[in-house]
Amino acid sequence: MKINLGIATLIGALTIVLGAFGAHALQETLTADGLKSFETAVRYQMYHVIVLLFVNSYAEFTLKTKNTVSYLFFAGILFFSGSIYAITLGVNPKSIWFITPLGGLFFILGWLKMGISYFRKG
Repeated sequence: MKINLGIATLIGALTIVLGAFGAHALQETLTADGLKSFETAVRYQMYHVIVLLFVNSYAEFTLKTKNTVSYLFFAGILFFSGSIYAITLGVNPKSIWFITPLGGLFFILGWLKMGISYFRKG
């Protein structure tokens, strides 16, 4: 659990760095659509960091639930946000087209796992 919180805080710090990088360094080089995609990646990354902090601090969740949701969200951030960062920075989208939706699937699975855990507790 502590490792998940530590990783989440580091990813949170990275999110701020990437957001600042996008707002300042990429504003002149990306198209409006490219900048919007980059901002989407940053936003989804931060949303999931905040939820990771909550999940790993919530006493009602078992360690197994905390780890499962954390791993799914970590993978979602890597694949979803990471692939968008790569595409906006010049990687050919055709070579990694499948990675973004895979990251989205990891996010969905993490949310479903969390929801199922809530219903089982109630």
